[in-house]
Amino acid sequence: MNRFIICTLLSGLAVAAPKAQDTLPDAPFHDLKVPEFLDIAHRGASGYLPEHTQASTVMAHALGADFIEQDIQLTRDGVPVVLHDEKLDHVTNVSEVFPEKHRPDGKYYVVDFSLDELKRLTVVARHKDYELVYPKRFAQPDVRFPIQTLDEHIKLIHELNRVREMSTGIYVELKSSRWYQQQGYDITSAVMSVLARNGYSDKRPTPIYLQSFDPEVLRRLKREFNWDAPLIQLVGDNEWGATDIDYSAMRSSAGLESVKSYAEGVGLWLNHVLEGVSENGEPQWSDVLDSAEEKGLNVHVYTLRADDLPDGVKSHGQLRQWLKQAGVEGVFTDFPDKK
Repeated sequence: MNRFIICTLLSGLAVAAPKAQDTLPDAPFHDLKVPEFLDIAHRGASGYLPEHTQASTVMAHALGADFIEQDIQLTRDGVPVVLHDEKLDHVTNVSEVFPEKHRPDGKYYVVDFSLDELKRLTVVARHKDYELVYPKRFAQPDVRFPIQTLDEHIKLIHELNRVREMSTGIYVELKSSRWYQQQGYDITSAVMSVLARNGYSDKRPTPIYLQSFDPEVLRRLKREFNWDAPLIQLVGDNEWGATDIDYSAMRSSAGLESVKSYAEGVGLWLNHVLEGVSENGEPQWSDVLDSAEEKGLNVHVYTLRADDLPDGVKSHGQLRQWLKQAGVEGVFTDFPDKK
């Protein structure tokens, strides 16, 4: 079953039109091809290289990912950069390079640094309390991985698509829009400007999804920016305490009906989809998959990790196949080569 909505040309984007020489050539280098089941490289090939780095992006492309994800934060000078966290503490060497540049809470925030300052940092293996989160992954501290801008990521993927004759798409998440608004920034406008400069206002250089945990961001994309490519409502868990959005209500039948009014699909946390594995080794699914199907919503599940499988699951490949058989349209994975 394929409910994937083919990405359409964007029109009426409420940003200044880029000059011809700043965009891609008028003719596409290849026909865009979108598979029925999507393997989305979660922060690039993050199971093998530090997340969101140029190297992780290139490896994800080489491993055959259908889409490569970009989480977006903003610099002090308003430039969208590809980082998952609002803070730099757990994924960079910021405390070594700028030991005094933290806030009173002791944390180093992306938005407090200019792009030039961020370019002096290197992305490192994700860690917490001085321990690696995934100790078996790449962790060589002497290899330098600079922070990348969204513009750099997009141009890299476009060029890889051209030389490899591929149609790998981008999957952009607008992070923490309410928090950035409190800091005096508009992350949505900043991201849309970069997309426009790279051709997404008047052509379709790659397949594209935009995603957010905040429903107002997605509504604004349709209302203000006339965005008509697929939008994905990410659904978190209330216990994470990251927002006052009621994600439990969002997963209900009525909540999914509301999502359908502004988005083409939902990004569901794996723990909300797979409730467990029975004694005879069969997956136990929650009702949310049936509810999403009834509403005609695509379902993309996050996150599959070969080195962090749910209890009862034998392999990444088994979990991916189970989800595919259950009617899920795609998965976010740290290991895009493991089918």
